Amino acid sequence: MAQFLLETVWLVPCYALIGGLLAIPWSPGIIRRTGPRPAGYVNLIMTFLALVHSALALQVSWNQAPQEIFIPWLSTAGLNLTLSLEISSVNIGAMVIVTGLNWLAQIFAIGYMEMDWGWGRFYSLLGLFEGGLCALALCNNLFFSYVILEVLTLGTYLLVGLWFSQPLVVTGARDAFLTKRVGDLFLLMGVLGLWTLSGTWNYTDLAQWAANPEVDPTVITLVGLALVAGPMGKCAQFPLHLWLDEAMEGPVPSTILRNSVVVASGAWVLIKLQPVLTLSPVVSSFIVAIGVVTAVGASLIAIAQIDVKRCLSYSVSAYMGLVFIAVGVQQDETALLLVLTHALASALLVMSTGGIVWNSITQDVTQLGGLWTRRPISGLAFIVGTFGLIGFPPLGSFWALLKLADGLWQTSPWLVVVVIAVNLLTSVSLTREFGLIFGGKAKPMSERSPEVHWPMVLPMMILFGFVLHLPLVLESLSLLPNWATLNKDVALLLIGSSIVGCSISGVIYLGNIPKPVRLPWQGLQNLLAYDFYTPKLYRMTVIFSVAQLSKFADMIDRFVVDGIVNFVGLFSLLGGEGLKYSNNGQTQFYAFTVLMAVGILGAWVTWPFWGVNFLSLIY
Repeated sequence: MAQFLLETVWLVPCYALIGGLLAIPWSPGIIRRTGPRPAGYVNLIMTFLALVHSALALQVSWNQAPQEIFIPWLSTAGLNLTLSLEISSVNIGAMVIVTGLNWLAQIFAIGYMEMDWGWGRFYSLLGLFEGGLCALALCNNLFFSYVILEVLTLGTYLLVGLWFSQPLVVTGARDAFLTKRVGDLFLLMGVLGLWTLSGTWNYTDLAQWAANPEVDPTVITLVGLALVAGPMGKCAQFPLHLWLDEAMEGPVPSTILRNSVVVASGAWVLIKLQPVLTLSPVVSSFIVAIGVVTAVGASLIAIAQIDVKRCLSYSVSAYMGLVFIAVGVQQDETALLLVLTHALASALLVMSTGGIVWNSITQDVTQLGGLWTRRPISGLAFIVGTFGLIGFPPLGSFWALLKLADGLWQTSPWLVVVVIAVNLLTSVSLTREFGLIFGGKAKPMSERSPEVHWPMVLPMMILFGFVLHLPLVLESLSLLPNWATLNKDVALLLIGSSIVGCSISGVIYLGNIPKPVRLPWQGLQNLLAYDFYTPKLYRMTVIFSVAQLSKFADMIDRFVVDGIVNFVGLFSLLGGEGLKYSNNGQTQFYAFTVLMAVGILGAWVTWPFWGVNFLSLIY
């Protein structure tokens, strides 16, 4: 039975897609007598089946060699498109994380969207997300990975725009979609360019080709930069990071997936392409540079935010920046461990703050406070999520960050400083958010904010236990680094940065210091609060350029294209009016007119040859 589940594990994405299709009749109200709730229950059952199937298959696949399945799709004009699936413990483990978090998010959504009119459509889109992410985990082909990423981009647009009657939601969905499309466009260029160089899109074949390539360094650098642009957008890296902030307009249950596994989809493709990207030192350096800028910049921006969701969204971008650093220095296993630990801790943080968004009047953290006595379960979940995301032993991210910093200690010490600084700033940011929400005395906006009901508490407590026990799970699977061989100095620096960051922020935001706390220089405060003025830079550069180009194209269309068409129409009209008055019924006159017109036309066409013949007669 177990072997059969392993052989059919490629069917796991189909569970979610079937659930999403079955939920469609409740979306536009075709089925009205039962209400929309059955759509959610159908998806819950299908996701649970996918979770069980993938979890049982993971046990069988552990320590076994990867298997590959080929599904022919299209063969024409020398182009052979075959869907290649790789069944390995890493891929199946990724599906376990995706299906598990989606199942918990769906349970959370039962409480969060209890009276929402878009219930059926929401669960259908969650099924699309789960199916796409599971298919991406199994896919071993770059072209089909690109197609799946495009489907996920569409799913992001539809989920963010779920409440399309609100103008801010429509704007957020549009901006998120267009920002990700920029990276997708460059990714498509890289996908097509890589085909011309290697002749394959299969990740396994690409790794073999990259071992002994014969390619121009400039060409592979340009192709590599294009391939990196797509994951930059998916992972919300600078300057394509604004979409994640705009996507916060969507429902919180979808944010659970978006902040944990959807942003990691780009990192997954980046890790798969790592053998190709290392062919160019410029590309590797570019990946590290983007990771450093985003990790440090997003960590600083998160400290100055006052919206509950925005504080967490920039922390996600910062952590994905660390993943980019790991990929850039060729630490693929560390990058996967970072993605795993971040997914669980980030999802727990979103759940703990999602209940606050659900039954509080405001999302402004400066107007909240005193919720510890009213919401102790959410407060404990936030604490564990914070410790699971920073370098706090013995939870998961401590081991991931320690492995990353230990690998950089000898080769790139300055990157160790970056990792320590990002960990310090993340500790300050998350402790600040905890202090403003749960610490102090209750304010008018938070006096009536009780703990959420059980459909939202249950998945939170399940994930709470997983985050706490993740080190034990990793240890049982021999995935944790060996403490005896690790650099103790790096470990002490990580622990020290976590303690210092939490202590400084705790003294400020859990003490009697007046809030909100502002930086001494207002210019620096505004620089961080307004995202380094990135939206303004977009308006001054990209948006302005596109607007001027659109105006120029409109002018060409109106005065040149329309002018030519209008001139031809006017000439035809005037010619017709003139011919109307020459209508005398005489056939010979009509024939003479036609012959004269044909003669004039022939003379005009052959005029260049007349001059040549005349000169030849003279000479």
